[in-house]
Amino acid sequence: MTDIVLETRGLSKNYGGVHALIDANFALRQGEHVAIVGDNGAGKSTFVRQITAVEKHTAGEIHFGGRAVEFADPLEAREAGIETVFQNLALADDLDVPSNLYLGREIIRLNLGPFSILDRRAMRARTVEALRTTGVKIPDVTNAIRNMSGGQRQCVAIARAAAFASKLIIMDEPTAALGVQETAQVENIIRGLKERGVPLILISHNLRQVFDLVDRIVVFRRGRIAASLNRDETDGNDIVSYITGVKGQSDAFA
Repeated sequence: MTDIVLETRGLSKNYGGVHALIDANFALRQGEHVAIVGDNGAGKSTFVRQITAVEKHTAGEIHFGGRAVEFADPLEAREAGIETVFQNLALADDLDVPSNLYLGREIIRLNLGPFSILDRRAMRARTVEALRTTGVKIPDVTNAIRNMSGGQRQCVAIARAAAFASKLIIMDEPTAALGVQETAQVENIIRGLKERGVPLILISHNLRQVFDLVDRIVVFRRGRIAASLNRDETDGNDIVSYITGVKGQSDAFA
C-alpha cells in the first residue's frame, strides 16, 4: 500500500508553441505539506491547473489515490477529494457563508427537482462547526460575502476547502493580499490541517511563510521542476539560487 496521494509523471502543457510546463515529475505523500515556489511564469499555476482539470495537459500522467486519473473538469476533481483555493477565491458575493460553503453541494430537505427545498438550518449548523474546526472567526455567518474584509473572504474560501477536503488541499497564494493579522490566521488554519494529516500543496512567494509551514519545497523555473528540497536541508539563499537559475536543475526528488 503506497502512501503517495498525488503523483505526476512527465506532466506537460503547451500553449501553441509555448512550453509552459515540461516533464513535471512530482509526488505528494499522505499528510505531507509541500510548497511550490518560483518566479512569475515559472509554471506553478499551470501545474496546478492540470492537476485540478481547469485545463487539459498536453502530455504525461496524473495519478491520484493510487490510480491514473483523467478528470473531466474541476467538479470531478473536487468530487474525487481535491479542494482548491485559487487567488480569485470563487466566492458568490451576494450569498452568505453557509450558501458559499455548500455552493454546488447543498443539503436538500425535500427533493422536488428544480423546486427542491434546501435544509438551511443544517447547512448553517455545519458551517459553524467547520469554522470552529478550522479556527475561522466570522461574527455573523448570515452576512453576505461582499460585506466582509479581504481576510474574512479568504478564510471563508479556505474553510470551505478544509471542511470538504477528503484527500488533498491546494492553495494558490492564499495570503498574497492580506495584512499581518489575517495572514497569521490563514497560517494557523494551515497548521491545523497539518495536525489533522490533510496533505497540502501551497503556492507562495513568501519564503518566510514557506519555511514556517511546509515539509518540502519544490522550485519551478521556466516550466520545469528545478529542485525538490526538504525544508530542514536547505535555506532561503539556496531556494533563491534555484529560482534565479544560479543553481541548475536537479533530478533528485524526495
